Amino acid sequence: MQMRLLILSVLLVMIPVNTNSSTLGYQITAPFDFITIEELKSKVTQNQSLLILDVRGSESYANSTTRIKGALHVSPRKLKYRLGFPPLKDVPKDREMVTYCACPSDEAAITAAQILVSNGFKRVRVLKGGWQEWLKAKGPVEQRPRG
Repeated sequence: MQMRLLILSVLLVMIPVNTNSSTLGYQITAPFDFITIEELKSKVTQNQSLLILDVRGSESYANSTTRIKGALHVSPRKLKYRLGFPPLKDVPKDREMVTYCACPSDEAAITAAQILVSNGFKRVRVLKGGWQEWLKAKGPVEQRPRG
């Protein structure tokens, strides 16, 4: 038992860290960047070609009547599966993508970004501050589809 704890301790010390974000007290190493609210607002208002993924939880999404203009809602748990079907199946791997959620530390958006990167997408970013900050900044929204 003591040997297992020693091995686990050594492995944990060897994990690389990145100070971009923290979840549950440990650091996440991520091959993607964060995008600011202002930068995304500019891209959306200029109708730049990018795919925005709303990965808010089902309850958060259901309790909202709006989403970021042009966003596609996908559950982070189903994202990998949904990549095999339209419209995600047809997205070029070099298309700019932004994920956002309503989590306090962008956890679901980070998870979704990690899934996208691990599936070959090269230009993935996480919206820093997510849905709440987007609303505070009066970013463009649209009515979400019902159903």
